[in-house]
Amino acid sequence: MTNFVTVYQMVKDNELKVYAGEELLKEKKVITTDISRPGIELTGYFDYYPSERIQLFGQTETAYSRSMTANNRYKVMLEICREDTPVLLISRNIQPSKELLKAAKEHRVPVIGSELPTTRLSSMITEYLDEKLAPRESIHGVLVDVYGIGILLTGHSGIGKSETALELIKRGHRLIADDRVDVYQRDEKTIVGEAPKILNHLLEIRGIGIIDVMNLFGAGAVRSQSEIQLIINLENWSADKNYDRIGTLEESRAFFDVDVPQITVPVKVGRNISIIIEVAAMNYRAKKMGYDATKKFEDNLGLLIKENEAKTKSEKDGEGK
Repeated sequence: MTNFVTVYQMVKDNELKVYAGEELLKEKKVITTDISRPGIELTGYFDYYPSERIQLFGQTETAYSRSMTANNRYKVMLEICREDTPVLLISRNIQPSKELLKAAKEHRVPVIGSELPTTRLSSMITEYLDEKLAPRESIHGVLVDVYGIGILLTGHSGIGKSETALELIKRGHRLIADDRVDVYQRDEKTIVGEAPKILNHLLEIRGIGIIDVMNLFGAGAVRSQSEIQLIINLENWSADKNYDRIGTLEESRAFFDVDVPQITVPVKVGRNISIIIEVAAMNYRAKKMGYDATKKFEDNLGLLIKENEAKTKSEKDGEGK
């Protein structure tokens, strides 16, 4: 789990401007996703002031502070700028007041800004921090994008996950991560996977070594991250095991608080795993759109049974006459 994000990283990733305290950006750390708009604090009430949060100033806060005397404005800004305050963030390209800049400098708090409206800026930074500060887990597997569906391939080492991913790439699909996948929970329903930086765009093929997918196949063959919507577990074919042939078995794997559907695909000579994965992706999408082939089969089977029962009853009634 990432415990913090530096203000420098946040400024760089979100293309924010720096008004003051540029030398402090790498030192100051954001440790919570919550953002505070210091409205009541501007009136002088600091009993429950969340000083460890990003302090966001919009038009409302700026307009109120401008109605104050310079001396009172400076005193309030000194209270807002505390040792654990990571940064002051200002929206709409609003120029910070002299008193705000002076207080921020004295208490070593950087001041940054954006041209975005306050609500949009707050939403963007919150989403960014949710991603960066989310609990993370590193798992063994290969993550690919097939027809827009994020599919995590799992299975024992040597089962052919990377080779299958290579075949899928040649068929026009995209690689997100090979061998190790960093996963995190974006929200209550979404798990996202991405490659560790050291493995970004790289694929290991036994007998060849490491290949750069982006360099060989182009930028369209890779993605930086993807939602994990389906897990396909590859395992060696065993004659002693009963595999799901109809699609009635519902498996899942839990990541944090989210259950991701999982299917098991047996691997043996003669089976084209990449095509099977493509069909699995299309079938997953069809189910999401409300079409379930398994249910249709069960409905057809039930209808056939009823027809046969009615036919048998009719034949028995005829024999009775």
